[in-house]
Amino acid sequence: MTYILHGFDPSPYSVKMRAIMRYRRLPFIWHAQGLPRDVAVAAGLPPVIPILEFPDGRKLNDSTPLAAILEREHPGQRSIVPDDPVQAWLSALIEDFGDEWVTKMMFHYRWYYAADREFAQIWVTASRNPCLPAADRRAMMQSFNDRQVGRMALVGCTEANRPTIEESYRFLLDTLETHVRQFPFLFGTRPSLGDFGLYGQLQILSVDPTPASEMRARAPDVFCWLIRLDDASGVVGTWAPAETPLPATISRLLSHVGQTYLPFLAANARALQEGTDSVEVEILGRRWTQAPFRYQAKCYDALRKSLAALPKPARARLDPILEQADCLRYLV
Repeated sequence: MTYILHGFDPSPYSVKMRAIMRYRRLPFIWHAQGLPRDVAVAAGLPPVIPILEFPDGRKLNDSTPLAAILEREHPGQRSIVPDDPVQAWLSALIEDFGDEWVTKMMFHYRWYYAADREFAQIWVTASRNPCLPAADRRAMMQSFNDRQVGRMALVGCTEANRPTIEESYRFLLDTLETHVRQFPFLFGTRPSLGDFGLYGQLQILSVDPTPASEMRARAPDVFCWLIRLDDASGVVGTWAPAETPLPATISRLLSHVGQTYLPFLAANARALQEGTDSVEVEILGRRWTQAPFRYQAKCYDALRKSLAALPKPARARLDPILEQADCLRYLV
């Protein structure tokens, strides 16, 4: 009963999935050379990594659905979903924030600064094939660089948006630094889906030169937290009791989600509904513009539907938390 995880080290979603499987102690082979997207295409899937090959031969991709499928197929086996429905929903929101907003930080730092672009080219190329001839290596490095830099505006990583992205990164580092000095993980002494959603992007940011330097100077305990999450197979912990008030650090993080990611999601959905070619919204006091993104409209719809599906007792506890964080108005 062994899985095969097709991905590679410079991919935030690949290392996120790898860390989840390590924590859950699911036996797997880490297949991290070549072109993992080719595995997806050959299986008739979108060219998205990682791809998880199941023991029965199925191949599926996209880290969030994969995590949910593993919860169903291995119930009770070191779950990453808190038992309390309020904590579980907040964990899913934070995971989505990591996957779809913190990824803008990862993409920006990796392809904006020259030192990061140079390092990313080397890391990606060496991960795919460490022994390429020099001419082929240079060609692959340049091709990948051109492709990714050409996508920066598409994901909102523009010069105009740079101050907002970098301010958001610094806020996240500061908030998590305070949190992990007091608590091992977000919702107790065991990691949740939300922990792993942040981990995937921040692990890359902890390696790429410019954001890594800032992380080590500004938030060294976050760096150590990421190392612990990378292989938490030895962690045995518990969820925080449902009646325990949320730590102030989690409340601050949720408020930041309400100031950044959720306004963007609402504006993105509106742009798609109206058929406009630009998302325009104010985030952290600055005008944010980018092309609309259909996948993030799906994420927004899923968040709203999952909130609406919660039982009334859970909503009675959760809604005041979301209201205080200025998140609720975007979700109902």
